[in-house]
Amino acid sequence: MVKHTLWTAAIVMAISSTAYAASGNPPPAAAQGAYIVAPADGATVSSPFKVQFGVKGMTVAPAGTLSESTGHYHLLINTKVIPKGEVIPADEKHLHFGKGQTETEVKLDPGTYKLTVLFADGLHKSYGDGMSASINVTVK
Repeated sequence: MVKHTLWTAAIVMAISSTAYAASGNPPPAAAQGAYIVAPADGATVSSPFKVQFGVKGMTVAPAGTLSESTGHYHLLINTKVIPKGEVIPADEKHLHFGKGQTETEVKLDPGTYKLTVLFADGLHKSYGDGMSASINVTVK
């Protein structure tokens, strides 16, 4: 009976891991970090496409929430990470998700893009490189 239970658990874990790896990007190995769950790095997508965000070791909260270890997502398109403590601008390359959204639909012209998720505090001040992650996508 124990062997059967262990075998079933191993199969479920293998299937879950394979499904996760095929559908998106793994969370960071560090205790804290932001990441893009989907699309997968290197994906070819049709516009518009869904981008899903994830964070490890922090709590998502709307802009204006000034509690420790909280913040919200920003999506940077073909631009560099804003240094820690600096306010993230609001423009076509710096999209804000101040309501605490964990996903969005993005419409981009055909081409290759670097998408970066950047986590920031309630005042839109960047948590820096350690709370960001980038992927590359091709829009067809």
